[in-house]
Amino acid sequence: MQSTQKIRLSDHFTYTRLLRFTISPIMMMIFTSIYGVVDGFFVSNFVGATPFAALNLIMPYIMIFSAVGFMLGSGGSALVAVTLGTGNKKRANEIFSLIIYTVIAVGFVFTIVGNLLVTKVALFLGATEELLPYCVLYARINLLGIPAFMLQNAFQTFLITAEKPRLGLRVTLAAGFTNMILDGLFMGVFHWGLGSAAAATIISQCVGGIIPLVYFLRPNSSRLRLGRTHFMGEVLMKSAGNGSSEFLSNISVSVASMMYNFQLMKYIGQSGVAAYGIIMYTNFAFIGMFFGYSMGASPITGYDLGAASYAELKNVYNKSIRIVSVAGFIMTAASILLAHPLAMIFAGYDPDLLQLTTKAIRIYSLAYIFMGINIYGSAFFTSMNNGFISALISVLRTLVFQVAAVLIMPALFGIDGIWSSIIIANILTLIVTVVCFVRYKGVYHYA
Repeated sequence: MQSTQKIRLSDHFTYTRLLRFTISPIMMMIFTSIYGVVDGFFVSNFVGATPFAALNLIMPYIMIFSAVGFMLGSGGSALVAVTLGTGNKKRANEIFSLIIYTVIAVGFVFTIVGNLLVTKVALFLGATEELLPYCVLYARINLLGIPAFMLQNAFQTFLITAEKPRLGLRVTLAAGFTNMILDGLFMGVFHWGLGSAAAATIISQCVGGIIPLVYFLRPNSSRLRLGRTHFMGEVLMKSAGNGSSEFLSNISVSVASMMYNFQLMKYIGQSGVAAYGIIMYTNFAFIGMFFGYSMGASPITGYDLGAASYAELKNVYNKSIRIVSVAGFIMTAASILLAHPLAMIFAGYDPDLLQLTTKAIRIYSLAYIFMGINIYGSAFFTSMNNGFISALISVLRTLVFQVAAVLIMPALFGIDGIWSSIIIANILTLIVTVVCFVRYKGVYHYA
């Protein structure tokens, strides 16, 4: 049987080959989510409910900075894939090198800026006198790892474009196991507190960012290698434009999370923020499949566009729509069935929080039916180098419709309205996504 590493972007993709090529990024994203869950588990069970709520309150702020890594990685890899499709390997490597060096430089700037603003931001987000010191402590330590975290995010997509998805999975596994082992030691054995959770995180991020950096700096068997480049403003602008959906998605998720926390503090209090944090941990694990598949399939469609292989582009597009549609129903069913066990992991010590969280997960899970098409649609238009449509779908899903729903729904349905806001947002986004698919099928020849 042909190994995943030998599958090329230029191949014809059956369902089997497509799933084999994308299984590594799927596992990569799921595992990334799982070791984030482990972070929350140790903080919640070994440090306490208040530090856990503080972590969830300040996390959206930290994620805003990391979003630039996703933006340049996804947007740049789409541009590199199209360039490889035209056969210009030298320029593809110049673009790749420029983007990686830019990510490193921007990461160090963000570390400084993020630390300067953290106290004011925590207060703006609603941190109480009790939560504030935990918020500031966790953020200040975590922000030291922003350059490595941005690199890790960027390399996730570039390793797929380099036809090395298995290496990407191995790097993610190494980073994840580092985080989980250090979490267990720092909090479970030594009882060093919330700051040690942030320390474990940045050490794991260094593993995830530096290993691929060293790999691409040395001679390797992939299509890509870091080397000499020159400043290309139009390339950076194009990469930022292509990846604007991923950037705006991460920013929007952070802003929406802030709005959820604001509404939950208003309607329930600290326990509501804790419940939402638990939902986010379980949600990331479930939607990791959608993001991983979309990340894995995007370089294929980008390459086909650059090579003008329209029949294969149509083939991958059609198969992808079917795959993510079926997966949406499976994940909804799984989330409903596993709601109580998942809530027990974080809230087993508090019966009221356990009951609240279990019900919230079951309501929230209905969104997976619609979410997969929207996530794939945004990634697909990124691979077509259409950053505007990609960003439109992403921002509507994660910000505009979701914030509007979370402001309106609680007034109509109370607490259940907060949990169901995600469903309304994804139904409305699905309508827009389908319209965009129909509108651009003749432009990119995928249908």
